[in-house]
Amino acid sequence: MERVPFNLPYVTGRECDRIREAIANRQLSGNGPFTAMCQAWLQRRVACASAFLVQSCTAALEMASLLADVGAGDEIIMPSFTFVSTANAFVARGATPVFVDIRPDTLNLDEQQIEQAFTPRTKAIVPVHYAGVACEMDAILALADRRGAMVIEDAAQGLLASYKTRPLGSLGHLGAVSFHETKNVSSGEGGALLVNDPRLSARAEIVWQKGTNRSQFARGEVDKYTWVDVGSSFLPSEITAAFLSAQMEQADEIGQSRLEVWARYHQAFADLEAERRLRRPVVPHECTHNAHLYYVLLPTRRARDAALERLNARGINAIFHYVPLHSSPAGRRYGRTAGALPVTDDVSGRLLRLPLWAKMPGEAVARVIAAIREVLSKGI
Repeated sequence: MERVPFNLPYVTGRECDRIREAIANRQLSGNGPFTAMCQAWLQRRVACASAFLVQSCTAALEMASLLADVGAGDEIIMPSFTFVSTANAFVARGATPVFVDIRPDTLNLDEQQIEQAFTPRTKAIVPVHYAGVACEMDAILALADRRGAMVIEDAAQGLLASYKTRPLGSLGHLGAVSFHETKNVSSGEGGALLVNDPRLSARAEIVWQKGTNRSQFARGEVDKYTWVDVGSSFLPSEITAAFLSAQMEQADEIGQSRLEVWARYHQAFADLEAERRLRRPVVPHECTHNAHLYYVLLPTRRARDAALERLNARGINAIFHYVPLHSSPAGRRYGRTAGALPVTDDVSGRLLRLPLWAKMPGEAVARVIAAIREVLSKGI
C-alpha cells in the first residue's frame, strides 16, 4: 500500500511561468521585481512597516539579532520547545538563551513565567507561535514594555494566523516567518524579516544589503554606495522570489485546504479525547490558526513511541517534534533554564504529528484517521 507522507509541498502550477519570467528579466540576483512583489504582499497582508525577503527564517532571526544589537553577555528569553534556529541566531552573537517553560494548553511560551527569567542582562523576548497558534501577546508585550526589552516574534509557523485579529509577525518590534517546504506558503527554502517598528526599517535595509547603503544608491539618494554597518548576504535569488510569488497568489486557497484537513482530524478525534486516549490541539478563542500542523498528545512517552512505530508500519508517516533545547548538548553549553521546565519535558515526549498538506486527498485523511483509531483501540 502506498505510504501517506508527512508532507507534500504544494505547487500552484504557476511557479515555472514565474521562474521563466524571472530568467527573461535577466536579473537573477536578489532584490529584483519578484522580491519587491513578495515584500509588498507581506506588507499588505501582515500590516508591517517593512518586509525583507531572506534565505530562511533562520536568516530573518539573524537579521533581528543584528538589529537588536545583541552581543556578548546579553540574555534572550525563549521557549526550549522550539527549533534550534530560535537560539542559534542569538548564540552566534554571543548571547545566552534563557529557556522558559511552555503552557500545557497551547504549548506556547508561558507568559506567566517570563518575568522570573528577567535579569539586568535581558535584551529580548522571543515568543514562538507553535503550530500557528498565537502566544498570549498582550501580556508579553506589556511585560516587555515595562522591562525595556524588545519582542522578536518567531512566527516561522504563523503566516496568516492572527491574535485578536492582528496578524502574527506584526505584534513585536520584529517578526520572522518561514517559507520552508513544510510551511503553508513555500519557496523550498526561504523566509522574511518583518519590521514593525518604523525606526528600524532604514537600518534593516542596510543590514539586509550586507551592511552597505546600496539600496539608497539604487534609488539615487547617494552618489555611491559603501560599507556603513554590520550586515550579511541575506537576499534570496529572484528565482526563489519568483517561485514564492506564485504561492502567495494562492495563499488563501492553500490555507483553506489545510484548514479543511485540520478540521476533519479534529472532529474525528473528539470521542478519543473524551475517552482520554489522546488530547487534541487547543486554540484559544482570541486566536485564528492557520492549520500549519495537527498533533495529538498521547498519555505517555511509551504510548507515543509505540503509536509512531505502529503507524509507520501501516504506511502512515507520523513523526514527533522538538527535542527540548535545554536538554540538548548545545543547549546545556550555551543556554540556561529559568526554573524547572516540567511541561516542556512532558509534552515533548508525548506529542505525535500527523500528515497534513494542502489538497491532501480525502482517502489519505481517512487512512490516517482509521490508523490512529486502530492503533489506540489495541491499547498502547
